[in-house]
Amino acid sequence: MMIETLNKMSITQLNDTKAMIDVLIKSKVKNEMKVGTKVNIVQKTKKTPGVIKKIMQSKCLVECNITTYRVPMTMLEVA
Repeated sequence: MMIETLNKMSITQLNDTKAMIDVLIKSKVKNEMKVGTKVNIVQKTKKTPGVIKKIMQSKCLVECNITTYRVPMTMLEVA
């Protein structure tokens, strides 16, 4: 049912929907995650565990092993 609705939408409508989904994801991530939360950085082929050290507007500083990475919130999930 959902796929049929999406197939009927124009490219502009799909881009607007995608933007709304990104905003929803960021807000939910901000509500769920706090400094010190254990997370996984999700990539195409692997998940890397880490701990949030700082939360910025759209990215987080995540400490993995020895290195600290700046990661978009859309790539994070709670471990």
